[in-house]
Amino acid sequence: MTWTFTEDVGRFLDAAGASLAARPAENTLLLTVTATLRESGPHAYGTEPPVLGWWRGADGEVAGALVRTPPFVPILGTVDPEALGPLTEALALPGVNADRDTARALAARWPRHRVDEEHRLYRLGTLVPPSPAPAGAPWTATAADRALLVEWIRAFGEQTGQSGDRAERIVDERTAHGGLTLWETDGVPVSLAGVSRRVAGTVRVANVYTPPEHRGRGYAAAVTAEVSRVAREDGAREVLLFTDLANPTSNGVYRRIGYEAVSDRLLITAEPE
Repeated sequence: MTWTFTEDVGRFLDAAGASLAARPAENTLLLTVTATLRESGPHAYGTEPPVLGWWRGADGEVAGALVRTPPFVPILGTVDPEALGPLTEALALPGVNADRDTARALAARWPRHRVDEEHRLYRLGTLVPPSPAPAGAPWTATAADRALLVEWIRAFGEQTGQSGDRAERIVDERTAHGGLTLWETDGVPVSLAGVSRRVAGTVRVANVYTPPEHRGRGYAAAVTAEVSRVAREDGAREVLLFTDLANPTSNGVYRRIGYEAVSDRLLITAEPE
């Protein structure tokens, strides 16, 4: 029963890919991050190489996995609780992004820690588009929209406390596969929603952003419903998204259009003594 670590995303997926794909909703972050590393290279998220690890239980089967892309804290997928002690012995953890129970169990091993973010994972049930729909229509963004998209992705990062350093890369990656959709009214873009590439039969909605002057008119719900509908019609078995539990407005919007809660995740930082 041991953890194995590598910088090679191909080796990691050969070992742990099937285990991740068996529970794609719970492992959605690991699946999308490793897909990006495979496509864009080891420095897709920063200058330091990634750390990828998997745990094999007594039966030899993979029963846990993590991915760290410095400077971000490690992301854990589904992990057998008995793997947590050996993990802290094998790897110095600056913090963790994990499901609530796993994150709390790890944090209990640190002298001090702080909870930086609480997120809820949702899965699309029966889609309920907003009715009445707001004025306007969806538009699949292209490279011609790049300047606006980069500006809005950066603004989304500021709004959610994330770095805007990857805004240009996100825009280029997403527009390359038609993964960014604008809602336009009278030819004016008023809201944005993105989707990840399909991995293990799932996609995840992300980067939903409406500029302050256009909020409160139902545009975010409409564009999110549209990208969700298209993803499902294109063959996604599951359509997922994360919300910040500190934002009751967005949680309410997504529930109204048919998203159902799956689980909560915490982002916890270990603090020095």
